[in-house]
Amino acid sequence: MEKSIEHKTYVKAVLRMEELLKKVGNDTPEYDSQMIELLEVSDVVEKYEENHFPIGLPTLKEMIELRMFEMGLKRQDLATLLNTSASRISDYLNGRREITLKIAKALHQKLNIDSDIILQ
Repeated sequence: MEKSIEHKTYVKAVLRMEELLKKVGNDTPEYDSQMIELLEVSDVVEKYEENHFPIGLPTLKEMIELRMFEMGLKRQDLATLLNTSASRISDYLNGRREITLKIAKALHQKLNIDSDIILQ
């Protein structure tokens, strides 16, 4: 029963937040009562969503593939950039091989992949 009350509170907060966003702008002072209320209801929404819809870190494979897409790289291009072979890249992406410290450093430096993602 508590979950449905929590959900109702969330729905009310989302609806109120939508109303307030129409009235409050970047030029609204922080001490304005509607701005204060907007911050309060957005906190409720944020806490509910963190508990019910958590978003974890992307996997290393997802980040490598994203960077390859963003940089227009094929596996062979990535292999050259990381000073390894295309088959080794395939092994990393398919989970058949753990990345080495050298490759981890290269992923961080050359593809700007966060170390938390590399180490997970």
